[in-house]
Amino acid sequence: MRLLSALLLSALPLLASAPVGWEYDLAVAQKRAAKEGKLIFVDVWAEWCPPCQYLKTNIFPSAEAQQALGKVIPVSLLTETKDRRPLAENMGLAMRFKVEGYPTLLVLNAKGKELRRHVGAFSTGAQLSEWLTKK
Repeated sequence: MRLLSALLLSALPLLASAPVGWEYDLAVAQKRAAKEGKLIFVDVWAEWCPPCQYLKTNIFPSAEAQQALGKVIPVSLLTETKDRRPLAENMGLAMRFKVEGYPTLLVLNAKGKELRRHVGAFSTGAQLSEWLTKK
């Protein structure tokens, strides 16, 4: 039994550092949020957007951001491709939330009510974490 406990305890850091699983459908995220009692973090972005790419490659993978994202249900809503072709399935949501610039980051409750918004990229994972976890 002690061996099993020791093995489980030694595996905790590995489990804690596992990448966060993103949703790509707001309705699915809302169901998960209701079931898990969590808020929803929505990244509304476009492939052609340099600050969006910065978030994706530098901020979201950071340890601080991963820790904060693990406490919410993260949703990625791509609205336009590199050639600026709109994706109808997500453009409707962008219109619903009155997105006027990319990236637009939202915190929603499980019913989809907007609680907070940030337009633009954060410079560090710590900044994203602080914004995401404030009450």
